[in-house]
Amino acid sequence: MKNLKLKNIAIALLLFVSCSDDFVNVDSQDQNSEDFFNSEQDYQKALIAAYDGLQSTYLNVMLGEIASDNTLSGGESATDVIGFQEIDDMIHTPNNANLRDLWSWMYGAVNRANFILEFQDKTDFSNKNNVIGQAKFLRAYYYFELVKWFGDVPFAVDKRIQFGDQFSIDRTPKAEIYAQMEEDLLFAAENLPYVQSEKGRVTKGAAQALLGKVYLFQDKFSEAASVLEDVINNGPYDLLTDYSTMFENDNENNIESVFEVQYSDLEGAGFGCLQCSEGNVAVGFNGIRNYTGPIFDSGFSFNVPTQEVVDEFEDGDVRKDVAILDIEAWASANSATFGVGFEHTGYFNRKYIARKGDLNTGDANLTNPNNYRAIRFADVLLMASEALNRGAISDTRALTYLNRVRSRATLPSVSFTGSNLTNAIYHERRVELVGEGHRFFDLVRTGRAAQEIDGFVSGKHEVFPIPLIEIQLSGNRWAQNPGY
Repeated sequence: MKNLKLKNIAIALLLFVSCSDDFVNVDSQDQNSEDFFNSEQDYQKALIAAYDGLQSTYLNVMLGEIASDNTLSGGESATDVIGFQEIDDMIHTPNNANLRDLWSWMYGAVNRANFILEFQDKTDFSNKNNVIGQAKFLRAYYYFELVKWFGDVPFAVDKRIQFGDQFSIDRTPKAEIYAQMEEDLLFAAENLPYVQSEKGRVTKGAAQALLGKVYLFQDKFSEAASVLEDVINNGPYDLLTDYSTMFENDNENNIESVFEVQYSDLEGAGFGCLQCSEGNVAVGFNGIRNYTGPIFDSGFSFNVPTQEVVDEFEDGDVRKDVAILDIEAWASANSATFGVGFEHTGYFNRKYIARKGDLNTGDANLTNPNNYRAIRFADVLLMASEALNRGAISDTRALTYLNRVRSRATLPSVSFTGSNLTNAIYHERRVELVGEGHRFFDLVRTGRAAQEIDGFVSGKHEVFPIPLIEIQLSGNRWAQNPGY
């Protein structure tokens, strides 16, 4: 379903281009928006633009790994994308350009979803609740990213944040934003089918899974367990039998995919506008430096796995060679050559590095078509297991879900209870989801970040700084996060 992003995209971009560049709309392109939303087609065009914001979340995924103990920043040198290097070393400041990109891109995407919801009552049509359900999911998804990264953030519901609004909108407590996410996702789950007409569109299962994650981030264990077990027991998902094919470009939107960010090879990206890419920019950034050989293509050698995370895999775990590419062993066995970048560990994130034969136009490192598997069924099983265990609801069911994931990895079942089971779940999440951007936030929400991440300061690094320029644009209305 690459077409979800492509059809009508020119019209969508004309409507929304001003939202992508910054948190505020300085030169609004939609003064006549009241003349829009007169048909389902209009709503669908706006919805495509709201989906398009997902593509820029490649940055969130990369930095979620780099900030954790799973990977090092890498790159060509210690000054190659300095914002990545700072986050890796936990010395980032409010002037970090990459954090400002993340803030700006997520708020641009929120505005696109809110634009639809601002006019949700204007025109009726038979498929309307489906469209509104998708828009509400997307708004929740983008706000969830903002809260994960920045904590309390400026917040608007069913209206766009436009130029001048920053002087009157305060940072809203994240508990209030979580409550809106819950409301949005409950609506989406009630009004969306398990299977949409186009792959890549939001489904009931995706809304339920994200709702379960939102609950889990708030330690609402009984609510999380309930909705996640409903996905497990009633959804159309299962673990993919052959794990080795999970992240290949020709096996997208498979039975394990609960929600997947769709990418294509459509030309349009450049280093001056990475958010313009219709491709997965992270794939090129993660790639092997100056590589020649079979299977893989070259890249920029960022986001390199550490020896520590490689050692976390148990003997016999089939996931290790799917997640981690040992480049020296590979080169020796396949007569390949490669360059050594900064902080070279000898390992690459095999899940998301370029493969030969991927269709690309323009700069191949910026337009890779490999989809990001945003929510996998394995993640749902492990979240349910954690909620059941940490909520003291049922270690028996928690073990069932944990061992289901381990069985697919060809590992023996475990029979822990209590805190030993909790630690086993944490371990399983790390090795199952390595390279997928979840580790830093798992450590923060479970209170383990300070003991696992070098340089992490408790009371500061749980969230990232609000970009300084955004505080200045607010007339210094917004207080900075503690420690920054």
